[in-house]
Amino acid sequence: MKIISDLHIHSRYSRACSKQISIANLEKYAKIKGVNMMGTGDFQHPEWQKELKKELSDDGSGIAKTKNGFPFVYSTEVSLIYTDGRGRRIHLVALAPDMATVEQITDELGKRGRLDYDGRPIFKIPCPEFVEMMRGINKDIEVIPAHVWTPWFGLFGSMSGFDSINEAFKDQAKHIHAIETGLSSDPPMNWRMSQLENRQILSFSDLHSYWPWRIGREATIFDLKKLTYTDLLKAVRTGKGVVETLEFFPEEGKYHYDGHRNCNVCISPQEAIKLKNICPVCKKPLTIGVLHRVDELADKPEGHKPKTAKPFRHMIPVSELISAGVGTGVNTQKVWKVYNDLIAEFGNEMKIALDASEDKLKKIASEKVVDLIMRNRGQKIEFQPGYDGEYGRPIFDATKKQKPIAKPSQKGIGDFC
Repeated sequence: MKIISDLHIHSRYSRACSKQISIANLEKYAKIKGVNMMGTGDFQHPEWQKELKKELSDDGSGIAKTKNGFPFVYSTEVSLIYTDGRGRRIHLVALAPDMATVEQITDELGKRGRLDYDGRPIFKIPCPEFVEMMRGINKDIEVIPAHVWTPWFGLFGSMSGFDSINEAFKDQAKHIHAIETGLSSDPPMNWRMSQLENRQILSFSDLHSYWPWRIGREATIFDLKKLTYTDLLKAVRTGKGVVETLEFFPEEGKYHYDGHRNCNVCISPQEAIKLKNICPVCKKPLTIGVLHRVDELADKPEGHKPKTAKPFRHMIPVSELISAGVGTGVNTQKVWKVYNDLIAEFGNEMKIALDASEDKLKKIASEKVVDLIMRNRGQKIEFQPGYDGEYGRPIFDATKKQKPIAKPSQKGIGDFC
């Protein structure tokens, strides 16, 4: 059973998230996107947990279902900020098999801090203690380091304080079976780390809104014998059942290159090293991006591919491709008209992006839009890399390399990585 999953998301109770996120909207747009299993996100938040109890039901499989039968996995993200002789900060995703376990997690975390102010709460809990706490509640809780290369809160981020899984998790490192790539890295970048060779490389969206250009923008495809938490957990822990990841182009992520957004400085790792990692404008330390950090920590050469490596594909959301093709913002009527016509013909966005034939696409969309879809599928789009919190920009037209493309008109709605 092939499952396209997006298990790291947020609710409307997380900071900088759409107030329209609901289980109903997540289900609706997941189906449009072609994602057929979602995480709940934020399961410990009191108000969101009430909604989960109302909208989802446990049937003994470990996978919660809506009244329409759409599957959700109980998931959340926590922020750990603490000192153990050195400042540490990290974001972790946790998966749980049922609401009873979620309630136990909520009770334990509630003893360590507030749960009602943000869907992604902050605790002064060291990584090893957090994993030990989760396993003390239920050994089927899975802890996955989130967006591992993001500078401030990624496991390997330049500002997070860690250089390895063992350093972060100590005696509990054996219980870390998988990592999440984040938007600014892809599997080949992670393959350069020997410490990841026996761990699964997964990808999820970390969405802050439910729109098609957010939901499923990164996803993991599983092949499960049955749609159960047990089979999902086996895949995450052993790799048997992990088929493929669907990835953001890492250059489009917010932290791929080094730089300073306020100074309009975006430079490669090689250039940053020449400048001793100092901004040439303000003379302060640069925000060191993912590519630079990978080079610092990698113990394998560029191009190394482990025997256990899974396939992957890069994708730009189809809405963004249509936006570039018709020349208007991604959340405009012109874009939605083309998008909805394509969905009506092909069923969901994943089929449009990955499988639909060029001839059939041309019957629905303009030649320019179809060309962009095919170039995207063929991995033939270049980028101005993202840096210091600024998304990278696809170069759809080489003559307009310095001009930004139309961006989502979702003012105030951000994405962490």
